[in-house]
Amino acid sequence: MLPMWAGLSSPANPAHTQPRTHLVGGVFNPALASASMLCQAAAMKTNTCSIVAALLFAGALVSPAAPKAHPDTTGWENLFAADLSNAEMKSCSWVVADGVLVAKTHDTIWTKKSYDNFVLDLEFKVAKESNSGVFLRSGNTKDVLAALEVQVHENQDGALYGMVGAIYNAQPPAKPMQKPVGEWNHWTITCQDSHVSLIFNGEEVFNVDLNNWKEAHKNPDGTKNKFAKALKDFARKGPLGLQGLHGKAQAPVWYRNLKIKELK
Repeated sequence: MLPMWAGLSSPANPAHTQPRTHLVGGVFNPALASASMLCQAAAMKTNTCSIVAALLFAGALVSPAAPKAHPDTTGWENLFAADLSNAEMKSCSWVVADGVLVAKTHDTIWTKKSYDNFVLDLEFKVAKESNSGVFLRSGNTKDVLAALEVQVHENQDGALYGMVGAIYNAQPPAKPMQKPVGEWNHWTITCQDSHVSLIFNGEEVFNVDLNNWKEAHKNPDGTKNKFAKALKDFARKGPLGLQGLHGKAQAPVWYRNLKIKELK
């Protein structure tokens, strides 16, 4: 086995090829070379740890997606009644046919009931250029920026974090998980105090703590958002909603099996 310092110098004249810190009396000293290499390795390890710690502190901002099962919703409540009697909406703006809920206008459909901690399970499918969203715990149903919106989209609308599976303008999903146009997608959204997570077609694509959004108009990753209030100060209880026909194409989004379980 070669010594640690082997290959650092030319045997013919080590003094001419070695850093001066490795010399004693003008003669190459292998012990000093070995010690220097160990110090350099320790410094590199320290710098690497510092970089990793910084990335973790920043959240690296999107954690890797992780496989996670959707829950068994047997016995859960329907988010909306079949006759939409528990919904707040403009007349004829949404309809239910064969168990599928779809918008006929741009208006949002809201629950009459307010929710704080819950698990919401649902399926949706999109058409070409569909644009919708699921609003969570709205503080003001007249203001779309008073609630978190998990994006339902066929593509991205050009806004920051405007893709399907994102918290609009605040948090992207860890990876694309949507199925092709016309196929049903499965979501499970959990809101527990300041924590919000999304399982998207069998993978958890975000799990965030809203308390990390400490400033208005600013995300934890340093990007700017549209919210005049820090997300940590958003309402923790409010109605849930589905955005109606949205975007230039006014293309429909279909929802079914909307089930909710309240948490303590």
